[in-house]
Amino acid sequence: MASSTIYNIFFRRNSSFYATIFVSAFFAKIGFDVFTDSVWKRANAGLTWDEVKPRFLNKDEDAEDDE
Repeated sequence: MASSTIYNIFFRRNSSFYATIFVSAFFAKIGFDVFTDSVWKRANAGLTWDEVKPRFLNKDEDAEDDE
């Protein structure tokens, strides 16, 4: 019952079959990008430029104050 409904909606016509493939691929790409970005950020926590930049800027300001 459910399989015939899915077939009739998504796979019966060639145009709906290709639309299903493209939409699925689009959302799969977004999901994969979000997943890999979160894994990369977790693996490199504290090592990215946005997180390290304040430490370098504070050192430069301290060095200028000492002079």
